[in-house]
Amino acid sequence: MKYSARYSQLVMPDHINNVNTLFGGQMISWMDLSAAKVSYRFLKGTEAGGGVTRAIDNVEFKEPVFAGEWVTMDATIISVGRSSIKVKVEAFSEGPKTSNRLVCSAIITMVSVIEEAEGKFVKYDHNKSID
Repeated sequence: MKYSARYSQLVMPDHINNVNTLFGGQMISWMDLSAAKVSYRFLKGTEAGGGVTRAIDNVEFKEPVFAGEWVTMDATIISVGRSSIKVKVEAFSEGPKTSNRLVCSAIITMVSVIEEAEGKFVKYDHNKSID
């Protein structure tokens, strides 16, 4: 089964850096949220309390993004382990003066967790596959 999620965000003036483009850390934050969203969908029906970020790899900023543009993150699960969920995230941007274009990509690894009695979250084997 294919698991995917989409998350969109309007780039506002407070998201802009000193060279008038989207701050890279803000883009990563939005991409991380989209990975969390698809992980949440994947973990529905399990005892997992959600997924937390383990790693963000292969980040590539391809083009600048400007205030007033919409950024849409497409997140797709590409593989899973016993507790891990590997998500490919591609960010596309479009604005009044720009066409829809790929602006950033990354691979984000999430780990499913469960809450123990003491309130501590620990790794959880979800026993699911994407086949």
